[in-house]
Amino acid sequence: MASDRVTGSTAPSALPVPEPAKPVAGPYLPRGRSAPVAPEALTVELVPARMINEVLYCERLMYLEWVQGEWADNVYTAEGRSVHRRVDGKPKALRPAAGERAAAASNGVSAAAAATGSAAPGSTESASSGAEAAAAADRPYKARAVWLSSEQLGITAKIDLVEVDGTGVVPVEYKRGKCPEGPGGPYLPERAQVAAQVLLLRAHGYDCPHGELYYAAERRRVPVQIDQELVDVTLRAAARARELVEQGELPPPLEDSPKCCGCSLAGICLPDETRSLRAARLYPAPDETVFEVGDDPWGLVGSGPEAGGAPVVRRLYAARDDKIPLYVQEQGAAVRLAGDRLVVTRPAEPAVEARLANTSSVNLYGNVQVTAAALRRLMDDGIPVAFHSSGGWFVGRAVGADPKNVELRLAQYRATIDDAFRLRHARCLVASKILNCRALLRRNHDGDCAVTLGELKQLARKAREAPSLEALLGIEGTAARAYFQAFSGMVKEDRLGSFDFERRNRRPPTDPVNALLSFCYGMLSRACALAIASVGLDPLLGFYHRPHFGRPSLALDLMEEFRPVLADSTVIGAINTGVIQADDFTTGAGAVAMKDPGRRRLILAFERRLDQLVTHPIFDYRVSYRRVLEVQARLVGRLVLGELDSFPEFRVR
Repeated sequence: MASDRVTGSTAPSALPVPEPAKPVAGPYLPRGRSAPVAPEALTVELVPARMINEVLYCERLMYLEWVQGEWADNVYTAEGRSVHRRVDGKPKALRPAAGERAAAASNGVSAAAAATGSAAPGSTESASSGAEAAAAADRPYKARAVWLSSEQLGITAKIDLVEVDGTGVVPVEYKRGKCPEGPGGPYLPERAQVAAQVLLLRAHGYDCPHGELYYAAERRRVPVQIDQELVDVTLRAAARARELVEQGELPPPLEDSPKCCGCSLAGICLPDETRSLRAARLYPAPDETVFEVGDDPWGLVGSGPEAGGAPVVRRLYAARDDKIPLYVQEQGAAVRLAGDRLVVTRPAEPAVEARLANTSSVNLYGNVQVTAAALRRLMDDGIPVAFHSSGGWFVGRAVGADPKNVELRLAQYRATIDDAFRLRHARCLVASKILNCRALLRRNHDGDCAVTLGELKQLARKAREAPSLEALLGIEGTAARAYFQAFSGMVKEDRLGSFDFERRNRRPPTDPVNALLSFCYGMLSRACALAIASVGLDPLLGFYHRPHFGRPSLALDLMEEFRPVLADSTVIGAINTGVIQADDFTTGAGAVAMKDPGRRRLILAFERRLDQLVTHPIFDYRVSYRRVLEVQARLVGRLVLGELDSFPEFRVR
């Protein structure tokens, strides 16, 4: 099999083999990820053995990991990575099979050279030396982290451990946890993964009668017998993986499967949410009626397929939303790396520390230094670093590798030139924003604002029927004027003297309230941009906001319906509770800006708002606003990929 390849970790005693071209779908990246590519480039590529496991477990999971490059950690993946880190700690190469050594000797390479790689073709050694080397090659040994590929099988694999004795070889696949109880033993996906490794070893001339699974939790090895039925299942699974890639369409989520509860990608896959929204096609979108807690405008809660309704949505147990951003704005401060922690040193204050595991982003204001080691580690861990001026203006950000989801980006680019799609999406955003502004006024206005509430309700209805984006912009502007004219009614009377507000202005803000609003809008925009980037979408290319140089148009789209919910409510709360005082501002050249102490308190208030739990208006589970932003961004991704027909609005009740 001239087309087949066998590789392993290099070792001085191993036979040198040509470095193969890495399979497109491997090797696996750090943290267990596979390198994805565009679907058309994967049609003839090799299927990793781990993807055979995944396609038998869940086709949607396989597609998300292999094609779209998605990954998320949970306790199970962390344990598995720890197990494999120990396995790969001391790699050792796999020597060629006996048949390959004989073929090499017939081509002018001695048995000793073929066994040890110590001589070039044509070199001469004594017969006794060759015999000793050949005998040494047949002695039992262990090879670790061995890469094998076969173009004939269409499979590639990284084998954790290969045990070699005088009669044959045995691949050992390491797994966290325990072997399933019952007569069936290991699950089929795990057995198929081992079967793929056995087939690869056989394809390279090794006598491999069976494989084994090692369960780290109980330190137990379980043999896997390779019969024809398992071989057929394995090869069909590899063919199915290639078929799904060639189709270029994300498979539907599992239905009511217990697998979803422990899956680390549940927060990316959104199985219940996607199924519910697809089922909700039968239901009209909620109109501008004011809903109260307990209402179910989408018809999603408390019903199920058996009742003719949408599936019940389970509580979202997904990606962590307890990570918090790190803000450093003291001039002359420095950020450095110390193990798994960030240490912030300040000129006149004690140093503070932040665990990387608990950090979602790092935000630096003005003259703040960050070491190269810290920046590298932040990029490796996927933690973005945002740079701002001392006054709070966003300058740029440093991120790790670009998102791998090419398929999603292409779908987004196609959607941006679809005028009908853009208009449908923009109508939902603007209508939802207007109604959320209305809800904030209804909750917090001290006076009589019935006229404004009625006007906003009518404008929301007009937004849903807008004939063009230009008309929608006009409707949004009219709603904004009505909303901000009533804005001061949400400020307590005893605070109005210091925080008078007549109209919205910016660049620069000319009063304290506008300064607060601008700063909170900036923080919200960056939070939305991070959520969008984590999904794999391009933050610069929106559907409602036209693209401009350096402007995160899609982030501005996403933040529209959250402006009153997160930014405006933070400002109103900070003013009314005394978190922000009149002396927290400075005036110069007709502009008003916040001082550092006031900015720190406002940042803290905004982050607390993001951490606040809220009952999701569609899915009815409790989740933080920080997590809501990511869920909405992922639903945008589902929308552009065609999995959803319409954008699910986030409406406060």
